[in-house]
Amino acid sequence: MDNLEKNLIIYDERESLNEKIIEREIEQFKLIQNFIKSQMKEGEDYGKIPGSPKPSLFKPGAEKLCNLYGFTINVDILEKVENWKEGFFYYLCKCSLRSKKTGEIISEGLGSCNSKETKFARQNPYTIVNTILKMAKKRALIDATLSATRTSGIFTQDIEDMEEMLITDENVEVKEEKVDYATQNQKNYIAKLAKDKNINDEG
Repeated sequence: MDNLEKNLIIYDERESLNEKIIEREIEQFKLIQNFIKSQMKEGEDYGKIPGSPKPSLFKPGAEKLCNLYGFTINVDILEKVENWKEGFFYYLCKCSLRSKKTGEIISEGLGSCNSKETKFARQNPYTIVNTILKMAKKRALIDATLSATRTSGIFTQDIEDMEEMLITDENVEVKEEKVDYATQNQKNYIAKLAKDKNINDEG
């Protein structure tokens, strides 16, 4: 009987603990939503993308969220290709978010960018090397931020730099073009002109 009572107490404590965690998560989510509405600006910190159900998080918005949570931002280059002869450049970066209080790494994110991406197709690769590196760092930051702040349900990865979005055939409205064929009178007139100018089907 004593063992049964102990088990029931442990079970009740676990239920109580779970309820507290759920309540805390709900309250935290509400606070984040209020912060986004009151402190973050659409078009500057985030933006709505046609065809996407969630707004896209931009770099300034990610930095605001990191500051709110008390994170320090550190970005390292993991891999890089700088082929000056062929004009190809590639960077893979890792962003680490640390707690300012404890120094503990809370989240890490990866981001890459290269000069063969569609947006750079018509640009001189030698003049955008720094831009490519910055974009890789930005993507890593946003990846880490969405994970650390648990806002991936609110925002999606930053796609503000995309020039075009892929859409499915279901979203494409295909309109059948109306073709106006020549009337019989018009055909007769054309045939008469051809005869007068000695034009035949063989050219």
